[in-house]
Amino acid sequence: MSIDIFLSWSGGKDSSLALYEIQKAGTHRVSALLTTVTEDYDRISMHGVRRALLDQQAESLGIPLRKILIPKDCSNAIYESRMKALLEEGLREGIDTIAFGDIFLEDLKLYREKNLAQIGMTGLFPIWKRDSPELARTFIDLGFRAVLACVDTAKLDASFAGRSFDQHLLRDLPPGVDPCGENGEFHSFAFDGPIFKRAIPHTLGEVVRRDRFCFCDLVPA
Repeated sequence: MSIDIFLSWSGGKDSSLALYEIQKAGTHRVSALLTTVTEDYDRISMHGVRRALLDQQAESLGIPLRKILIPKDCSNAIYESRMKALLEEGLREGIDTIAFGDIFLEDLKLYREKNLAQIGMTGLFPIWKRDSPELARTFIDLGFRAVLACVDTAKLDASFAGRSFDQHLLRDLPPGVDPCGENGEFHSFAFDGPIFKRAIPHTLGEVVRRDRFCFCDLVPA
């Protein structure tokens, strides 16, 4: 019998691959997706993807969605407080494990594990220490489709915002840029693939620059 867990869901390719690996292993069942949404913008935090598209993702996956609402320019204390409240709600329901799509950032993994341990929970990392170039190719080969929703222009040219995550993009990435964007070079929106019952229809909208970040607005079709 599989164990019920939560999955930290950004809507991007890494959390999609984490869900794919969890479902393939069959030892755990994701009973809810946890997503941080910036309430001032009504968009996925950091990624800038509209909440409407997030809701469509969850519907296509057939998994309930739980949102952690935070204000813009959110302090770490507020974020941790609101996340803790949601996780404690999960504990009361018998959930003691949260899965993440992290790949190799040791400090981030330790931060997550420390915070979870404080409330008696543990972390699960299905794609941890997988080779980034291989992981990026695997995502494409499995039939997943994604688009770059946000680009950090300090690390990658703004022209990459709105591009499809495909073999052409991997070939065009400059040296030093992680193929999975694990160092924050870019964030993605996954809209089709083996975990989805149907593709999430959308069109590419306006490209907006906010400080060093360049966002491609994805518009529900």
